[in-house]
Amino acid sequence: MFKRIAIVTRGEDPSVLQAVDAVLEVLRKRQLDCVIEGLTLASCEARGIAPAAGPGVAETRDLVIAVGGDGTLLRAARLAHPHRVPLLGVNLGRLGFLADLSPAQVSSTLDAILGGAFDFEDRTVLNCEILRGRVPVASAHALNDVVIQRWNMTRLITLHTYVDGRFVHSQRADGMIISTPTGSTAYALSGGGPILSPELPAVVLVPVCPHSLTNRPIVLPHTAVVEIEIGSDHPEEDESRVTCDGNALPSVSAGDRIRVSRHPQTVRLIHPAGHDHFAVLRAKLQWGQGPC
Repeated sequence: MFKRIAIVTRGEDPSVLQAVDAVLEVLRKRQLDCVIEGLTLASCEARGIAPAAGPGVAETRDLVIAVGGDGTLLRAARLAHPHRVPLLGVNLGRLGFLADLSPAQVSSTLDAILGGAFDFEDRTVLNCEILRGRVPVASAHALNDVVIQRWNMTRLITLHTYVDGRFVHSQRADGMIISTPTGSTAYALSGGGPILSPELPAVVLVPVCPHSLTNRPIVLPHTAVVEIEIGSDHPEEDESRVTCDGNALPSVSAGDRIRVSRHPQTVRLIHPAGHDHFAVLRAKLQWGQGPC
């Protein structure tokens, strides 16, 4: 089912290399074609594997395996998404809501997945554009979230929010998070937002430290087009920043608009057979293991 694999990782500390070696052992037993992105040329040569780099790493692949934390998986998603390649995560991070497999599970569970025993989910992706005078000046995609935040000043920023062309509110805050259901367990959760079920066709707006406590998270249909205009009492001084899954776009200032909409293409996540999202939440958020 999966014949051509790309491994995406970052760094070369012993835990990363050990997990990569465990993945490679499974792939070699199945005699699968494999390339790797994120290791030095010397490390690749020592393992007898072809190095790969750049946005085309997933172009001819059937599966991308991210070895690392959720940050590594998000980077792998940016590489896999344009080519419609499914994505599997081996978790070396702290929480790992997206990366399912632990290093200890690689030998048995990865082999089962490669044999066809897996579940999958298609996750919503956001498209973000920065508009200056209604002209797009930058764009990016996000699996987790688009974040607008104050940058070079200690003052709050003013944000004017529109949904499908209709004015919603103006508020002063440290920023705003526009999150997918996937990102609802990330920064949006820390900001007081709700946890959205992954298959829910929705996005959520979560203000970051709003000046008014009446500004609360808002859940919208995933078809909504959100536009947020940057306002300021000091337009010549204030500068804000937009990030997509933590990756910075060019800075924005008063009068600029950030338009966020659903991307027509999803990211497909591969899970072990029998994957249970609520079991993941219980384990990661320490909700308890079951009724007495």
